[in-house]
Amino acid sequence: MELQLTDVPDPDPTLEPDGFMVQTAAGDRIHFLDWGVPQERGVRRGVVAVHGLGQTAWIWAPVARRLGGPRGPLKFISMDLRGHGLSDAPTDDGAYDLALFADDVVAVAEGYGLDGGAGDQEGVVLVGHGFGAIVVAGAARRLGTDCGGLVLVDGGWESLETSTGMDPDEFLRGLDEPPAVMASLDAFLADRRAFGPDTWDSDQDRAARATIVETHAGRVVPSARPHATDASVRAMFTYDPVATLAAVDAPIVALAAADDETGSRMRALVRASDARAASGRPTIEVVEFRHDGHNLMRYRPREVAAAILAVAS
Repeated sequence: MELQLTDVPDPDPTLEPDGFMVQTAAGDRIHFLDWGVPQERGVRRGVVAVHGLGQTAWIWAPVARRLGGPRGPLKFISMDLRGHGLSDAPTDDGAYDLALFADDVVAVAEGYGLDGGAGDQEGVVLVGHGFGAIVVAGAARRLGTDCGGLVLVDGGWESLETSTGMDPDEFLRGLDEPPAVMASLDAFLADRRAFGPDTWDSDQDRAARATIVETHAGRVVPSARPHATDASVRAMFTYDPVATLAAVDAPIVALAAADDETGSRMRALVRASDARAASGRPTIEVVEFRHDGHNLMRYRPREVAAAILAVAS
């Protein structure tokens, strides 16, 4: 797939989103950021974007500044997953099943009138990063023809058990940050800045700060609740990418960051795409970024925005 970068507007540095809550059928409150409505209403579909594990809605700022607001072509919403950011973090058994995560996305889309049932809307475009890609894949399957397109940003097409060779407990242990990184807010921000100094700006600073809480002792801890992180990871390991993506009616675009040396990630993507073809649905359009890290919204915001525009057109 060739992305049309010239179609992407320049970012609006003045854009500030409004925060809202929507209540799900289960009674949980889900927080989302509304990045504004285009001046030309009804030009294109709306977008709901979902962050990955341990992140928040603010990670989408570089893309939202290009696509949302009065100057942008889309109605752009980014949401906090349950247990993350400002969304509720229920402690009930089963509160982090993949079906409930998908329900949360549907609740945000329906609550904002982006699900195809409101006047000029043609179906919401769902975009997810990492774990968020798994979540939006389930939501797209649930929405059926009310989903106008699905963009998977470096995730959503793999079985975690197969791709990592780990079980959930081992995966969780790998999430622990080095003590030196969590020793202070300055140390944490310096670590995140070092991932790509040329891409570090006020949006990256804000997104990083949203993922941690500073303690009275001066250390920082993850803002995602520990029980929610544990349960979210266990939910990730139940995901069946082939069955889920084969049942999604909407067109799918996958943005793949640096592959591993064995090529297993791309083989998993081919399997999912072949399963869609076997079910009579369009194959997955793929764009590879072989030299970029997982957070493509930070390293390739214009390209991520272009992929969303391509699906929304």
